[in-house]
Amino acid sequence: MRSPKLAALELRRFGRGKLPRAALVSLLLLPLLYGALYLWSFWDPYGRLDRIPVALVNDDRGASVGKERLTAGDDIAEGLRESDTFEWHRVSAAEARTGVEDGTYYLSLTMPKDFSERIASSSGDVPETGALQVRTNDANNYIVGQISRTVFSEVRTAASTKASRSFLDRIFISFSDLHGKTEEAADGADDLKGGIDKAEKGSKDLADGLRTAKEGSGKLSGGLSDLDKGAGDLEDGAQQVADGTGKLADKVGAAADRVRPFLDENGDTIADTATLVADSTATIREHLDAFVTTAPAAATGTRTASDTLDDVYQRRCEEPVLPDAACADLKKAKDAAAKAATLAEDVDTVVKNYGGDIKAFDKDLQTLEKQARALAKAAPTLSADLDNAVAKVNALDTGATKVAKGAKTLHTGLGTAKTGAEDLDTGVGALKTGAADLKGGMYKLADGSGKLAGGLHDGAEKIPDYDEQDRDKRTEVMADPVQLATKDLHKAPNYGTGFAPYFIPLSLWVGAMVAYMLIQPLNRRALAAGASPWRIALAGWLPVAALGVLQTVALMAVLDWAVGLQMARAAGTVGFLFLVTACFAAIVQWLNARFGAAGRILVLAFLMLQLTSAGGTYPVQTSPGFFNAVHPFLPMSHVVDALRRLITGGGLGPVWQACAVLVAFTVGALALTAVSARRKQVWTLDRLHPELSL
Repeated sequence: MRSPKLAALELRRFGRGKLPRAALVSLLLLPLLYGALYLWSFWDPYGRLDRIPVALVNDDRGASVGKERLTAGDDIAEGLRESDTFEWHRVSAAEARTGVEDGTYYLSLTMPKDFSERIASSSGDVPETGALQVRTNDANNYIVGQISRTVFSEVRTAASTKASRSFLDRIFISFSDLHGKTEEAADGADDLKGGIDKAEKGSKDLADGLRTAKEGSGKLSGGLSDLDKGAGDLEDGAQQVADGTGKLADKVGAAADRVRPFLDENGDTIADTATLVADSTATIREHLDAFVTTAPAAATGTRTASDTLDDVYQRRCEEPVLPDAACADLKKAKDAAAKAATLAEDVDTVVKNYGGDIKAFDKDLQTLEKQARALAKAAPTLSADLDNAVAKVNALDTGATKVAKGAKTLHTGLGTAKTGAEDLDTGVGALKTGAADLKGGMYKLADGSGKLAGGLHDGAEKIPDYDEQDRDKRTEVMADPVQLATKDLHKAPNYGTGFAPYFIPLSLWVGAMVAYMLIQPLNRRALAAGASPWRIALAGWLPVAALGVLQTVALMAVLDWAVGLQMARAAGTVGFLFLVTACFAAIVQWLNARFGAAGRILVLAFLMLQLTSAGGTYPVQTSPGFFNAVHPFLPMSHVVDALRRLITGGGLGPVWQACAVLVAFTVGALALTAVSARRKQVWTLDRLHPELSL
């Protein structure tokens, strides 16, 4: 009998009653229940996170940043409540702590009181970081804690980005303010340079003016020196005049006493004499220059003539041998000559007292002329007017004394003025030197102010000045300068699709394992009849492989139509699973055929080994070294890799490799089963009475 007929006979046993038929249906549905239920339960857990109760505590009091109010806690809380992440419950800190402890909430997120203050401190003197406080309890659920770390990392990043945007925005605003202030400073520097240029020109004018003032002060000092010298001469002359007028007053007084009786007796003669004096005075005034020049010579000549007459008179009259009749005349001549000499000397003294001041002398002569004429006119009453004349002479003497005193005061004052002028000349010289230094300093200051203005203009051009739109764009980039540009190649749409390559082969393995609990791995009739071991192996394998095909069809139909599994290569996936179920059936058949009841335990153990080393959840590289070592040599490792490419897309290299591995495992398992069938054809005492039966 051929192997297909033997397989058909094995399956026909399940049609003899209700329980066998129910068992067959169970075999068909077991992978479906196992795989579909698992995938359905894990299908999209991240899409239902909004059902997880989470406590939200917002104790943030807010903060003021300039004229703006910062409420980072309220902003984050509002954003979280509007999101689809977790079911947020606004509670107090105590309620959150109690809820996380007793399981009412899986975790809690707390914004502390100083959260906004710490964020706002980024623009202050002591910047601090704001801390979001997360409380988890792995006793409630470990996976939720892991998910929360990812979610809250995104929340922290968003909050940090927002805080950075606010901080950077203030920086860019400060740049604009600094740019404006620098431009104002540059304009001010331009004005300063203009003012300094004017000041520099003014300092030049000041230096030139002080140079001129120095020359003038020098001339003033020299002039005052000359005036001081002249004032000294004036003082001496005025004193001489005062002395002369004093003598004149004395003589006039004495003469008045002597003349008064004479005046009474000789009024007419006096009038004639006064007229003669006036006329003589007029004549002298007409020849004043010659008179002043000849006065000293006249004084000398008259004195010489007087002395000569004195000698002649002495020889001829005082010591004569014989009396001389001319002695009387000689005596008169001697006396007249003496008077003339005295008069000439007096005149010379008067001229000397005037110190060569002809105008003053002329003025006095004019006065004398007037007075002489007035005397001539008043001669008849001259005696009566004598007292008035004496009084006037005395007044003249008093005035001359005052003039002398004033000249002395003038001399003293001019001496003080001379000293002050010398000090002024020295001070102006110092000012001239200082003005020269000021001129040089102002030149340097003007040059420096020009450089300052140029530097400020250059600095203003280098300082950025952003408008609101440009500032927002730059703030956005700098607040989050690195973007994660992800490109998912063959992205799985949900959690269930990502785990399908792991759960589908698991369910098919379980289906084969349970099938060989009801179906004999080796047909007893064929063994008893001495059939070929290969026929016996195929006869035991084909029914389970056929059931596996039906299980695969049912499982994939439900996953596709009911659960919503989207496959990039649906036909290829189903065809590959046919090969998978055939391979799994061959392996499970051999373990049961070779080891009997213990084989069922080995089937379960082999399943566990494959699940832990297949890399169906975490990458196998994250597992201990043992699992990395056995990973390449187990069929489910290749099945998982191939199904990922068939369901989500990608290159088919791992698929063809998996097909080759599955064919090799299938053929190898069938060969080993045939060997076991060959051994089973020999009955032993152990087969009749096994040590263990299940």
